[in-house]
Amino acid sequence: MLLEIFSAEGMIGLVTLIMLEIVLGIDNIIFIAILCSYLPQKEQGRARTIGLMMAMVFRVLLLLGISWLVHLTDPLFYLGMLAPSGRDLILFAGGVFLVYKTVREIYHKLRSHDEKTGKPIEKKLTVTQAIVQIAIIDIIFSFDSILTAVGLSRDLTVMITAVVISMIVMLLFAPHVSNFINKYPTLKMLALAFLVCIGGLLIIESFHFHIEKSYIYFAMAFSLLVELLNIRMRKLDLKQE
Repeated sequence: MLLEIFSAEGMIGLVTLIMLEIVLGIDNIIFIAILCSYLPQKEQGRARTIGLMMAMVFRVLLLLGISWLVHLTDPLFYLGMLAPSGRDLILFAGGVFLVYKTVREIYHKLRSHDEKTGKPIEKKLTVTQAIVQIAIIDIIFSFDSILTAVGLSRDLTVMITAVVISMIVMLLFAPHVSNFINKYPTLKMLALAFLVCIGGLLIIESFHFHIEKSYIYFAMAFSLLVELLNIRMRKLDLKQE
């Protein structure tokens, strides 16, 4: 079984799944980065590592229970034209949670200012609060990620290897993503808007309306490029003053 990974077909499948898991893990990293920004500096790295390690464990456990996972697409009950499955209910609940959480964060940033200084009031979380919220979102994104992976490969060894490698890559890059987002407040707002879109997409998919995630990723990548140009322009303007 292990030798099949090193065949041409196995390697192509492995690389494809690794890239897919990394792309699908971007929203997970962004959510973790934003939550960890509300922790004391010395606790951020630990919470980020725990969060991504939990994501890896959830994904591997789901793959080990793949026979149960496949049946999640079977209808649980019928409600008129709707026939929701376990996957649909998880995606719907996860989408609502993500939209609620991110809209609340946006509202906090727009409304929570000190009346005397006019500066934004910094929100604080405990490590336990951050990890609980990270665990919830990890479960949601894990179902979405693994169900997508199952559609591309039936080799359990390849899928588990892809999950582990992709999580190692994300662990290495997560601190840089967090620092980059936290350095520029406008990028944090853009990241929150991205998470609202992802949450809305999960809700839509729970009703069996499929929308390609690539459209949202492309739109956000274009928005990021525009914002980076704005940041560069602001720096040049400051130098000229």
